[in-house]
Amino acid sequence: MLLRGLAPRLDSRISASSEPFDCPDIIAPHINSARWACTHYGVFVPELPAPYRYLNTMTLIGASGALCFDNDYLVAEDARRTATVLSSTAHGPKHHYRAYDTSADCQLAEDSSLLQWGDDLTIRCEHPRYALSARYDHMAVELQVTATQAVSWFVRSPVCDHFSLLATYTGSIEDATGHTDISGLCTFEYARYMSPQSLTAKPLPEALKLPVDFFTYQIVNINERTQMLLTDVRAAGVSACRLGHLRSLDGDARVFEDVTMEVLGYQSEPAIDPRGRKMRVPAKLRWTVRENGNELLRFDADVDSPLRYGHGRGYVGAYTYSGAWRGEPVTGTGYLEWVDCE
Repeated sequence: MLLRGLAPRLDSRISASSEPFDCPDIIAPHINSARWACTHYGVFVPELPAPYRYLNTMTLIGASGALCFDNDYLVAEDARRTATVLSSTAHGPKHHYRAYDTSADCQLAEDSSLLQWGDDLTIRCEHPRYALSARYDHMAVELQVTATQAVSWFVRSPVCDHFSLLATYTGSIEDATGHTDISGLCTFEYARYMSPQSLTAKPLPEALKLPVDFFTYQIVNINERTQMLLTDVRAAGVSACRLGHLRSLDGDARVFEDVTMEVLGYQSEPAIDPRGRKMRVPAKLRWTVRENGNELLRFDADVDSPLRYGHGRGYVGAYTYSGAWRGEPVTGTGYLEWVDCE
């Protein structure tokens, strides 16, 4: 009832996504907040040369209280003090996924000027500039990110704010193969969520979690200046968000609601996480985005990278896509997040 009736009336994500970003002051970790149960910082680079393909830095602070994102086996003594970091590329056998206790392992300034997860990850926020420095067992990352005013709101409501800023970056990856300089288009993302989890230190039982049971978020850089974000989120069989967000360094910022995603085939074996939980994961996908009934973007994608566990209960990875953008051929690498608990 909430998703079908009340939520759309309170959510201003469509109109807000066509306006310049003007509220950097909301970017805060909200530690020990009585209102906000969970916050999220993320930097996503959707297209890199082989062997890396993509680079993601996905953080959660607190517990979302949502079915597909909570990994209760990682919870600190107080679920509200749990934090996680997921970072990966398509290269090599390793990726970073670790839980932290915010009271013992983290330094999180309330103005976001300094955010540290142990000795692994540091993010410094001085909008529109964001600096990321990571030292993991398998790789080191340095990124200087500059956000534009182009913002895509996935949710803009009294109970949740979740947005992505189109950004450019320069930086490097260093691993066993050496030092690689990188630059291009990326995203800087932030979210804050209200949840019943803020009322208790113990993880919510599954019956009381928010019934978000399917989530996919995908990013494609259509060219060096244009980016499309694609989302499909469902809760208890109801669509909560199926949108295409287009943004460009030239100033274009639009949202498309006539969007379809088709799973053309699943991988022959399910993914199995460290707890032995199985999840069906896609092998082939098709996206279609229409504008006024006409195809704006259509592509088929082959999921052809390792899938890295730790996006809540799900996975991240990359795919190779080919199709048409405004009637012209387009190909490239896309970034994939996938959580299927239906």
